[in-house]
Amino acid sequence: MNAYKEISWNGLWKQNSVLAQMLGLCPLLAISTNLVNAVSLGLATILVMMLANFAISALRAFIPYEIRIPVFILIIAALVTMVDLMFNAFLHDLYLVLGIFIPLIVTNCIVLARVEAFAAKNGLRASTLDGLMMGVGFIWVIALLGAVREIIGQGTLFSGIEMVFPTLSGIQLLPADYPGFLIAMLPPGAFFILGLLIAGRNWLESRANQRMRDKLFHDPGASVSSSPA
Repeated sequence: MNAYKEISWNGLWKQNSVLAQMLGLCPLLAISTNLVNAVSLGLATILVMMLANFAISALRAFIPYEIRIPVFILIIAALVTMVDLMFNAFLHDLYLVLGIFIPLIVTNCIVLARVEAFAAKNGLRASTLDGLMMGVGFIWVIALLGAVREIIGQGTLFSGIEMVFPTLSGIQLLPADYPGFLIAMLPPGAFFILGLLIAGRNWLESRANQRMRDKLFHDPGASVSSSPA
């Protein structure tokens, strides 16, 4: 259980694919213009990561080391094709909005990095959990980024939700005459907001490390396990 907790914490925070490793920034910055687009791409990424980790962990004993990368990419490409066809069949309007960024999951560094670093070396349950939690770590960052950009840029939230749930509509959070803030909807605004998120994570990590150092300074024996005489 401790190992699974560590995998979960690494995916959500400690080794967060965006805030800590800064992988997958191209789709993150391009699609996060609103919350719905961001979450949709994040869910597609989670599905691919879970299935890719599961498949490669199950087949790792049969994949020659010398050709592992082409085989990994082939498996990921097959899974992305399935997700792409599902979006086209069941969420066609959203599929048109996401465009090329669903097929580009094949080249997303997050997916390939996790199958190479983790799934190719660990069992099914741990690998599947790693894919899930790394995907959740990605989706909460892209969702937060999309929500902030949408609110600042347009004054709305859940704009485009009718593409997924036709009976729902977006929320106008700011006054209807809000002129919008264009830079928040453009790549420079995305970089700026993402930089603030990364800075916030680093600040929280710095505070946590400082508290740990203070605790060890005041109670040095806390880090030393007692041994039998």
